[in-house]
Amino acid sequence: MKKLLIIPAYNEADNLVELVAEIRQKASSYDYIIVNDGSKDHTAKVCSDNKLNALHLSNNLGIGGAVQAGYLYAIRHEYDIAIQIDGDGQHDPAYLDLLIQPIIDGLADFTIGSRFIEGEGFQSSGLRRAGIRWLDTILKRSTGLDITDATSGFRACDQAVMQVFASYYPKDYPEPETIADLYHHKFRIKEVPVVMRERQSGVSSIRFFKPIYYMMKVTISILVSRLKRYKN
Repeated sequence: MKKLLIIPAYNEADNLVELVAEIRQKASSYDYIIVNDGSKDHTAKVCSDNKLNALHLSNNLGIGGAVQAGYLYAIRHEYDIAIQIDGDGQHDPAYLDLLIQPIIDGLADFTIGSRFIEGEGFQSSGLRRAGIRWLDTILKRSTGLDITDATSGFRACDQAVMQVFASYYPKDYPEPETIADLYHHKFRIKEVPVVMRERQSGVSSIRFFKPIYYMMKVTISILVSRLKRYKN
């Protein structure tokens, strides 16, 4: 079974070498592709100097565009499972086998690594946890899904879900919206408990007033997705 790690990276030059070394140590059976999303730092040079597998986008497309490029790559190279993993070191490759096991067992088409099921490791800031709880509630009311970590970027999918993501993937802060879309496409979604870590270095893209914008935009997107389902 061919398994690909999709690593979206924007200005993650200080994290990538260590992350790839950890993948090789803990998850050697997985291939990986770094999607350099038009980084302004020396990400491209780090990938070249260290012979890292990378896809370099000429312009910054945002997280949605970078991840979609990764899924297109996965389909082109006929991978059976694709896993999204952040380039900042928050996601531990030691949990990859657990994350994909429900897919291998035929119990899920899409899995989400949740830091909140067992409550271990880095739990994010209080403000972000409140925002995540809000989005979890919106998803629950919109879909009936009992999701605990809707914003998790540690996720895996089978080939059928890859096809959906390759044809359409939300541009900004896509994680909760994609969950709603997959539910409306009748895919099976399952959360898996994982332990996450703090960002190793660099700065998150969600700062200052962005969390408020994030909450409003994603809430509207989920509700619009529900309306589309009723219309169809």
